[in-house]
Amino acid sequence: MTILLPGGDGTLRTYEPRAERTSTAYCAGGAPLASRTVFSAAHVVAEPYAFTSPEGPAAVDWDATLAFRRHLWAHGLGVAEAMDTAQRGMGLDWAGAAELIRRSAAEAKAVGGRIACGAGTDQLTGARADLEAVRAAYEEQLALVEESGAQAILMASRALAVAARTPEDYLTVYGHLLRQASEPVILHWLGPMFDPALDGYWGSADLDKATETFLQVIAEHPDKVDGVKISLLDAQREVDLRRRLPDGVRCYTGDDFHYPELIAGDDQGFSHALLGIFDPLGPVAAEAVRVLDTGDAKGFRELLDPTVELSRHLFEAPTRFYKTGVVLLAWLAGHQSHFTMVGGLQSARSLPHLARAYELADGLGLFPDPALAEARMRSLLTVYGVAR
Repeated sequence: MTILLPGGDGTLRTYEPRAERTSTAYCAGGAPLASRTVFSAAHVVAEPYAFTSPEGPAAVDWDATLAFRRHLWAHGLGVAEAMDTAQRGMGLDWAGAAELIRRSAAEAKAVGGRIACGAGTDQLTGARADLEAVRAAYEEQLALVEESGAQAILMASRALAVAARTPEDYLTVYGHLLRQASEPVILHWLGPMFDPALDGYWGSADLDKATETFLQVIAEHPDKVDGVKISLLDAQREVDLRRRLPDGVRCYTGDDFHYPELIAGDDQGFSHALLGIFDPLGPVAAEAVRVLDTGDAKGFRELLDPTVELSRHLFEAPTRFYKTGVVLLAWLAGHQSHFTMVGGLQSARSLPHLARAYELADGLGLFPDPALAEARMRSLLTVYGVAR
């Protein structure tokens, strides 16, 4: 049986869906991941029956949201919670993120899952904040994450990008936070392709100069930095930076374009992972790392390299809307009952984009139940007026 998919040029093309899954990566369990630390930045599931508006607070389906995290933990992955994948600043406000952190951290403790949570400054809305207000906002969120029992990820701050005048302002704010952190944190450098409001972060739009400031923050507090997450979609820049990190400070790749080669590494080192694409690819990623744990880098690449085309499609410009494709795939895979997002973000990508995401994921054998995925894709196409 075939399905008609829009090609983006005003025409429909015929696609023959996979009849049955072929991947063996869907069995939960297995040995703990050993050679790499791998976090999946997880999405939130909206409550579809809530009376909401794009400007109002998010309505979250907590049962489905936590069930998805249990799915990731069952495969051996860590969960990076309340990050940009969870629509921080794009539908999920600080009040919603705080509740998400509390609930997910409690669930992680109950099932023995690893969790790290984003601490930022997104409670600062409206008028421009000064550096003292930015620091206080970070402190509030850092305290909540630590009180929950989770590891903290210091997220890049839109408010700090506005308030900071010089690189020294970044050194001052981050230095204060790192000195008071009770445990080593992960520093997150999110590039402007993910959030245009972060252009010029670390005090310069020149990435070479920004890198020097970033490395100075780490060099001054190496005992308080577990690792750094680099989300610049520039593989060589990440490699160059990780080679300059102090001993004991990890590099977590956030590069959704080049993750197989960065995780596999070279004779001078490798990257761990904290990736949004490992939301839909979680089971495959876990199996690939277990293969890598045996020393089989070739087998690792054979599993992950074919997924890059899908990832590059989901994260194509404007990259910040990648969450729409991630949630689409979660719905098609049966992890949630609907394709609704907080803030109405399900409308952020075109139908041809969504159709291509379905086709690529189906071709990879990512759907546990291909017939369910096909039926749901047909229902979405019908809403857009595509005849069966």
